[in-house]
Amino acid sequence: MKIGIIANPIDDIKTGIGSYTYNVLIELFKIEYKKNSDNRYTIIHRKKCEHLNILLNKYNFLSEIIIPVPKIPLGHEIQKMIITPHVLKKHDFDIIHDVYHFGPFLSLKKPKKILTVYDITPLLYPKTHKKSKVLMHRYYFPLVLKKSDKIISISHHTKQDLIKHFKISEDKIKVIHLAANENYKPLKENEINKILDETEGFVARNSLRSFLKQKYNLNYPFILYVGTLEPRKNIPTLLKALYKLKKQGIKHKLVITGKKGWKYKSIFETIEKLNLQKDVIFTGYVPDEDLPALYNAAVLFVYPSLYEGFGLPPLEAMACGTPVITSNTSSLPEVVGDAGIMVNPYDVDELANKMYEVLTNDGLREELSKKGLERAKLFSWKKCAEETLKVYEEVYNMK
Repeated sequence: MKIGIIANPIDDIKTGIGSYTYNVLIELFKIEYKKNSDNRYTIIHRKKCEHLNILLNKYNFLSEIIIPVPKIPLGHEIQKMIITPHVLKKHDFDIIHDVYHFGPFLSLKKPKKILTVYDITPLLYPKTHKKSKVLMHRYYFPLVLKKSDKIISISHHTKQDLIKHFKISEDKIKVIHLAANENYKPLKENEINKILDETEGFVARNSLRSFLKQKYNLNYPFILYVGTLEPRKNIPTLLKALYKLKKQGIKHKLVITGKKGWKYKSIFETIEKLNLQKDVIFTGYVPDEDLPALYNAAVLFVYPSLYEGFGLPPLEAMACGTPVITSNTSSLPEVVGDAGIMVNPYDVDELANKMYEVLTNDGLREELSKKGLERAKLFSWKKCAEETLKVYEEVYNMK
């Protein structure tokens, strides 16, 4: 098979979709290398990047096509929908797989087409997205779905959304779950020191707390949230729950880790209104290599998102043995199962009560930690890659 993978997100593996793209490709190429496969892969993306260069130098069955984004208004859309299909017509691919929603499939005839879909939140929650993204999902996305020979959905919940809203045949959609990276795990003392040694400007310490205290100025004990600051993540509800906990004598700080997205002003307005300035710590963006330390140090991880196509942060927390409270909506129950506590994300009282219960019950925290570790073992990038390769083979053999 000659497989072209449109992998623009790989140019920025710090994003969620970029991380997915990079991890699944790494495992996919490992599998193909061990099999001594005859398949040939071409990565189609926007610009040179070091992490892909490493793979290109390692595997002789791998090549790349770089299609730069023109520096004009709507450059990304023009690159994807107009320039990319024009370039692809010059190549003899058997399969084209676009790892992100808007495959340039409308004018491509010969190659079989595979699309990965994460969620349809721009249609379900249009007020939480930019207008341009909503319009793309409303008018262009349905055409791409129709042109796709197979759709990879990252959760059963997203699959059902696609069936419900676009009347897609169930057989056309394959669910392939994501995974947490291998570095998300309970940290031992020697692993903590390794993190410290590799952090520029820091001297090795004897504890995880020393590292986080010095680098991020964190106070202990703390509750953790990881994710972009945007409306769909429902952070004001978490802040209101924290306020109730303070009234009950809970001393824990809330650490909010993630970059600012958009429409995040309500978060800071809620903090001002409830006088929580001394109780909430914003770390901003935290590099992947530091996140396992944060998860390990947290007493509790809380993720009250209104909707997720999959929800990696709760899985990462479970993989580190951190107790999890999350929403009972969308795909989150599918990911967390019975290893975490589910709450109505619109119910501040329920969230506060469950947080209080976990924070004050050592036995419950230990139980959730053990269940989370076992649950996290069900997900792996190797399994994700194996199932993706099966989709390639199935589509290739379609008549």
